[in-house]
Amino acid sequence: MRPALDKVMPEAWQAAQAFATAIRDAASARGLSAREVELIKVRASQLNACAFCLDLHSRQARQAGIGQQKLDLLAAWRAAGLFEERERAVLAVAEAATVLPVTDEAEADLLSARSVLGADAFVAAEWVAATINAFNRISILSRHPVRPRDNEGRVVR
Repeated sequence: MRPALDKVMPEAWQAAQAFATAIRDAASARGLSAREVELIKVRASQLNACAFCLDLHSRQARQAGIGQQKLDLLAAWRAAGLFEERERAVLAVAEAATVLPVTDEAEADLLSARSVLGADAFVAAEWVAATINAFNRISILSRHPVRPRDNEGRVVR
């Protein structure tokens, strides 16, 4: 069994958490809503198959006001027809930052996203995406467990 990165080097984990907090605050200051931030985190976590982060950020997305239907259809956001223009823009950023290398199609999506979000919010979305991608890798490498929860989100023993 591999050791958990956060347990063996807690100082690195604390620095990563401080970094994520700084990115969240900077993203908010540049106009990204908590809903938009959580959409980025959930979509990247889906693409990376990070069960721990997907569990965590799906709950946080609901707390931020994202409806269950949107979360259920997030993997098919392009076809669903339910997502608003800014939501589609941040989802395009999440995908381009997660599925590398950036293709010509993704570059076109990013150009469109930048025109919707504006330069500051666009760059903030890229930072959020880069940050959750790092956390996905930390959680996957550490094999962070997903704990069973009830419908209210409480851990079931």
